[in-house]
Amino acid sequence: MNIAALVSGGVDSSVVVHQLKEQGYEPTIFYIRIGMEDENGYMGCSAEEDIEICSAIAKKYGLKMEIVSLQEEYWSTVVAYTLDSVRKGLTPNPDVMCNRLVKFGAFIEKYGKDFDKIATGHYARTIFENNKYYLGTAIDALKDQTDFLAQINYDQLSKIIFPIGDLPKSKVRMIAAHNGLPSASRKDSQGICFLGKINYNDFIKKYIGTKTGKIVELETGKIIGEHQGFWFHTIGQRKGLRLGGGPWYVVGKNANENIVYVSNGYDVATQYGTTIPLGGLHFITEDPWDDFSDTKRVAFKIRHTPDFTFGNLTKTAANSYVIESDEKVQGIAPGQFGVLYDTDCRICIGSGAIHGDDK
Repeated sequence: MNIAALVSGGVDSSVVVHQLKEQGYEPTIFYIRIGMEDENGYMGCSAEEDIEICSAIAKKYGLKMEIVSLQEEYWSTVVAYTLDSVRKGLTPNPDVMCNRLVKFGAFIEKYGKDFDKIATGHYARTIFENNKYYLGTAIDALKDQTDFLAQINYDQLSKIIFPIGDLPKSKVRMIAAHNGLPSASRKDSQGICFLGKINYNDFIKKYIGTKTGKIVELETGKIIGEHQGFWFHTIGQRKGLRLGGGPWYVVGKNANENIVYVSNGYDVATQYGTTIPLGGLHFITEDPWDDFSDTKRVAFKIRHTPDFTFGNLTKTAANSYVIESDEKVQGIAPGQFGVLYDTDCRICIGSGAIHGDDK
């Protein structure tokens, strides 16, 4: 089997290469350049160290390595989506779209057609049942990344393999150390995939700018401060508001009037909700419900967390759904993805964008 291994220089993808070699495969290593670099050379972090590690892995195992650039596709899709969402007052998830449009979209289209499978270091699994592929959750619940993969399509899923999805992170580190991989002690990457070491607000400021607006206490309508643009703030945010007498939480935004609404207190009701409206629901493999005349029990996530929440899913229109959560959920932000799972928390069914109205 001809396999392309997407390697980033981190410990997870390095162990992917080791695992494939142990299984008798000779994968071709690909390092994808998708860093934050524009026509002005704006780059958050250098790829040199990553490439050095990938090259060392390729040399260690005697494998072919290619460095490919998908920066043009990256800017025209993921970055454009992110900036457009932020301008509208939404909370984007560029990691989700990067996987769908770039890593498994543009890469497969440009470089992956000659390969039988594409291997990555994501913590997830492919489950083959009833002659179909399903996106399965990882063994390590703390590292599970199916929420970041919930927008990939079936053709992409059927071509992807996750060699470390059956391993806990501790085992991955152990394999790397035992085999002397140069990434064995390297820290996991943090933050948004495409920003690297760039400060998020600096990025937003560079491409959207600033505009002074009011911070308003939702319950009283009192103006209690100023902000530099609603696009710097997201629902559920606590830090960075620069308000006294806290804690204060962002509970709403009005994009048309550039207003940020906040509530005071550690456990105020406006931080929480139980109704989560989803639009454009994307099913990875199939719609598992032939008959949607009643509600369906689901597990779900609205942010990256090891914990699942349970609730009832109701279809309200052609492709509109509502989750009624069993428990209160903090920080329900329009633009986030609501990711659906079966009630065994074993299979990721798909995802839809959370809808909402301005305050």
